[in-house]
Amino acid sequence: MKPELMQYVETMVERKSFPAFKAGDTITVHYKIKEGNKERIQQYQGVVLQRAGAGNTATFTVRKMSGNVGVERIFPDCSPFIDKIEVNKRGVVRRARIFYLRKLTGKKARIKERRAR
Repeated sequence: MKPELMQYVETMVERKSFPAFKAGDTITVHYKIKEGNKERIQQYQGVVLQRAGAGNTATFTVRKMSGNVGVERIFPDCSPFIDKIEVNKRGVVRRARIFYLRKLTGKKARIKERRAR
């Protein structure tokens, strides 16, 4: 894309301010869902597996356990459907993308909590 066009698109997209979070953190995403002509807010709580991209194309992946099945969802940072994001727990992980969590189950899948100073 041409630089002028990219600049125009970036100015048109409205960016909300969310709290800082990274891989390993447990967050709750309040997401607007349209069903027919009604709109409601659904909460999606899980562990952040990764942050990817930069600027308007940035995304983050959240994984939660639904019953006994792991469910992952990718959210764009600039999505107008994200109402708010809450950080529930800060996690201690050594890498930026924690895909190894997919293979772990039960107590092995726990992430240590970062202690406040």
